[in-house]
Amino acid sequence: MSLHAARHILTFAQTLDGGGVERVLLRLAEEWLAAGRRVTLLLGCDAGPLAAELPKGLEVAPLGSPAYHRLYAAPRYVRRLAPDAIFCPGNHYTSVAALIRLRLGRGCPAIVAKASNTFIRGDQGRLTQAGYRGWLRLHPRFVDHLVALSPALAAEARAMTGLPADRISVIANPPARYAPDPTPLELPAGRFVLGVGRLEPQKRWDRLIAAMARIADREARLVILGEGRARAALEAQAAALGLESRVGLPGHALDPRPALARAAVVALTSDFEGMPGVLREALALGTPVVASDASPAVREIVSGADLGAIVPPGDADALVAALDHWLAPGRARPEPVPEPGAGAAEAYLELFDRLAAARLKA
Repeated sequence: MSLHAARHILTFAQTLDGGGVERVLLRLAEEWLAAGRRVTLLLGCDAGPLAAELPKGLEVAPLGSPAYHRLYAAPRYVRRLAPDAIFCPGNHYTSVAALIRLRLGRGCPAIVAKASNTFIRGDQGRLTQAGYRGWLRLHPRFVDHLVALSPALAAEARAMTGLPADRISVIANPPARYAPDPTPLELPAGRFVLGVGRLEPQKRWDRLIAAMARIADREARLVILGEGRARAALEAQAAALGLESRVGLPGHALDPRPALARAAVVALTSDFEGMPGVLREALALGTPVVASDASPAVREIVSGADLGAIVPPGDADALVAALDHWLAPGRARPEPVPEPGAGAAEAYLELFDRLAAARLKA
């Protein structure tokens, strides 16, 4: 262990409600622990679907509330625990990383931040977008190194943050690993469209529900696996469209692979994304996808028309046409595409070690 400069890694998360950022974080932490590193997780709330995925050996420092501002206690924990490296797991958490740097100054460990979403947000108004771009330009002051999930996202990160190329790395998310569901998912007997993700405004599941009222196959059903604040609104929308019998919201699934394998097509209609893992997981099982053009990474994943379709966000006609295409009887499914990222945890550890060693020499 003395050979490792980053013996102790500290990271943070708001909740365990089932978001992709937090799921990937737990996957990485499990592998870092297996490699003999110490990992501490500052956690706002330890309840939620991902609680079953907390790896053994992970040191959890509970903050007692899911409120985001509770994470601003992080500088105090960093001072006390003295980690060798800090991992900021996604765009949502960068203000925490900035506060740690501000409070600890030169005594701050190396901060590695992962760009979990695109930096170009089509959902933002003009003023919000201008403010956000200004915030991105501050990243070089508090982030030692930025990890992008694909070459296209790395190029975007460099342009938007101003970080030089030698402070940006490309590391794909590790392949998904799931805990088994206590009871098997009840899936429709016939053809169905599948959505997987949190029921939150970003995901724009309302677009997919609206499309179901217009598709040619009126027997096809829609299943959305996830939980979140938009549940009531989505249920009301389905009822208003007379789709109660065709739209199912069964909640969060610990293991969505049975549904991904059975679906006629997997759809993602978000306003913005980073590297949407559900698309890769679906294609790894030979299931076609329909996705909004919500990130430069979407075109890297859906690299050919044989894999699925990419539609402009908010283009209702294009979404209906894409769904109709893949729901057509006898439509050939794509050949499975293996997921990348098998060496992701090791790549992060090499980065942490290099940055921590450089700080020791400084």
